[in-house]
Amino acid sequence: MRAGAVAISNLVRDRESGESEFAAAVVHGLSQKPKSLPSRFFYDARGSVLFEMITRLPEYYLTRTETAILDAHATEMVDGLPSHGVLVEFGSGSSLKTEILLAAAPAGMAYVPIDVSEAALADAGHRLVRRFPELDVRPIVGDFSRPIRFPADLVRRPKLGFFPGSTIGNLSPANAVELLSGFARSLGADSRLIVGVDLKKDVQQLVAAYNDRFGVTAAFNLNLLARINRELGGSIDLATFRHEALYNSSEGRIEMHLVSWVAQDIRVAGRHFRLEAGDSIHTENSYKYAIEQFRDGARAAGWHATRVWTDKEQQFSVHELVAMPKAPD
Repeated sequence: MRAGAVAISNLVRDRESGESEFAAAVVHGLSQKPKSLPSRFFYDARGSVLFEMITRLPEYYLTRTETAILDAHATEMVDGLPSHGVLVEFGSGSSLKTEILLAAAPAGMAYVPIDVSEAALADAGHRLVRRFPELDVRPIVGDFSRPIRFPADLVRRPKLGFFPGSTIGNLSPANAVELLSGFARSLGADSRLIVGVDLKKDVQQLVAAYNDRFGVTAAFNLNLLARINRELGGSIDLATFRHEALYNSSEGRIEMHLVSWVAQDIRVAGRHFRLEAGDSIHTENSYKYAIEQFRDGARAAGWHATRVWTDKEQQFSVHELVAMPKAPD
């Protein structure tokens, strides 16, 4: 593909039907005790808009702090990536933070954004090639937790992975190790990975970041129920649920829940589910790490934990990981 082209009409699709996956996951989660829903389904069109609003809230320190770290150290992060290299972003979304790395990277390289949203990939791709005309954008529609099939001409090129936003915190530490191992296999030998990780800190500050005074995070959480109603024929009255964010100190994580005010039966995808007053639907975890705790997990996943960058207040961290050589068969 020529430099500057965006193959939006020929996106690589690497996932099953989104609708069937959503329905299966929702029915499964609501059938559990306690009930839960996967956080990856927050990001429909309205959910994505609400999340962008969250990132600008005064309580939500994560985005502005990580962005400041990237601004200060982008040149170091892309150091050594050649002009024929490939920047691979897992869960790219709007690719706004990616622009910081691309501005510091050599011209002519390839960028592979991976996301479940075809619309987000198209919008971001067109915006990026306007700013970086020599950039070769190769979008992949898919779930980044699965093995990635790169276009044949990119397979052997040196790769730098990018996984910002503390998305790693949505997984349990054990599942985070599994995901990082998968990234190492997908990116290949001698690859590097830049990953954003939120740090442990004052509990009040953590809870406020997920329970803002303007109610935007509450609307974001409740929007998941609105999506279920719209896409899966749900009968959920959103007014009968409230948003709750709490810190689970034993697990080291923020939890988000949707708590039913009343006893009720809800219908979703032709199935009925019972909730008693006070029952919750667990919608998200966000694990917080100490720096060495995360580095230990990265090593267990097959990475050398090398450099780490933080802000002055040690609120957030961005880690550089280097893939360990594979043992001979």
